[in-house]
Amino acid sequence: MQEFFINGLETESLPIIAFSGYLTLVIVIGIYATRFSSAGINAFFIGGRKMGRIVVALSAVVSGRSAWLLLGVTGMAYKMGASAVWAVVGYIITEMLLFMFYARRLRRFAGVYDAITIPDFFAIRFNDTDSKLRITTAVIILIFMISYVSAQFVGGGKAFAASFQIEQNTGILITAVIVLFYTMFGGFLAVSLTDLFQAVFMIVALTLLPVIAAIDRGGLTQVLNELQNIDNSMIDPFALTAGMAVGFLGIGLGSPGNPHIIARYMSINDPEQLRVSAVIGTIWNVIMAWGALFIGLIGRVYYPDLNMLPAGDTENLYPVLAMRHLHPILFGVVIASIFAAIMSTADSQLLVAASSIVRDIFQKILHRDSDIPEKILVRYSRIAVFLLVVLALMLGFMLQNIVFWLVLFAWAGLGAALGPTSILALYWKGASRSGVFWGLITGTLVTLIWYFIGPLKTALYELVPAFALSMVVTILVSRYTKKPDRVDEMFRIMK
Repeated sequence: MQEFFINGLETESLPIIAFSGYLTLVIVIGIYATRFSSAGINAFFIGGRKMGRIVVALSAVVSGRSAWLLLGVTGMAYKMGASAVWAVVGYIITEMLLFMFYARRLRRFAGVYDAITIPDFFAIRFNDTDSKLRITTAVIILIFMISYVSAQFVGGGKAFAASFQIEQNTGILITAVIVLFYTMFGGFLAVSLTDLFQAVFMIVALTLLPVIAAIDRGGLTQVLNELQNIDNSMIDPFALTAGMAVGFLGIGLGSPGNPHIIARYMSINDPEQLRVSAVIGTIWNVIMAWGALFIGLIGRVYYPDLNMLPAGDTENLYPVLAMRHLHPILFGVVIASIFAAIMSTADSQLLVAASSIVRDIFQKILHRDSDIPEKILVRYSRIAVFLLVVLALMLGFMLQNIVFWLVLFAWAGLGAALGPTSILALYWKGASRSGVFWGLITGTLVTLIWYFIGPLKTALYELVPAFALSMVVTILVSRYTKKPDRVDEMFRIMK
């Protein structure tokens, strides 16, 4: 990034000013939302189920993408070419279907039975009197969510280091402090409103940059011709193996199992508005994915040799290309978009992890027979957010070199454990508590085992087999174990 800082103080300051404006907006929203979020844990964790359809649509979309889209997918397209499109097709289709069908059933159930968290949903749906299902679900969420949040902090540290010449550990700490402030005080409302603005930052940056870079190169036809000259497979969307295609499409299987996405569905004020959210969210997903893919393709034309990128790292392509083609203020917007992707995911995951501690373990297990004042629960929720940030920071400082492994691993683990079990709980009356319990365990263990067996990991992304086996085990065990009571009543509510 050195060349950007040689034109004098004024030019050097412009990106910092633009980025500072973004951070100021985030902090103001956190302060604004504090009073509302202090009303109780329903308000703190899911916004009192008062979120509008646009906020829910954009918040669900951007909280699910993280820096993986801006840095990971752009780098993937740089290396693989057009075939990287299959990495985004799976989650776009899956999340459209979730908005249209899964989300509406879950929101109706959650509204009637006052379910705030996924462990809440499972506990009520399967009459979990001894809390075995609740504690298992909460522990799985905590394990993977802390890793996930840690990865976002490290991503923020890398972005600070690359963009503003700040030491990476300092950047990690700054990222954590910013996220901590507005999440701890503003709760779900602050997280959702910041997601709304962050979605705008992301889509502006992801659409402007590839268009300007392509025009500077002579237009799209010229770019495609140069890509073909580099390697004909760069413009072939089918230039990948069957195993890679299945693995890429399988990324979408993680969406129904990631609680920071699912929480958005439970927060909407009217479940019937989720169809509108489906349209808005899908359009947003498609445009952002298009931008990330084309940045990778155009970047390959400008930097045909990997060694031309800083540290030979494809994750640096996005900011480097932006620095080369955009006005300093727009470059500041690009840097803001990276942090928007990071923060919109980290804040949501912190709330989910904190809800598992306060709602599911403290309130519903340790003090299940006590009537704890809502303000006390909110106070404990804020303390939980603070402690989780500290823990994620410690993990991030220790595991900086495997940040995107943590993202994909956590996405797979949550998707494989919670995805099949929640789908069956919503759509199959025959699902039992024991079936769901063993499905959760199977999804988690298969994710772990598959990843650490080299030939299996190379052949197929661990989420796909783990998801499939979790569903099979849930079905088989459910067929031979006792079903919960009041299933017909619950299904009438969900319909």
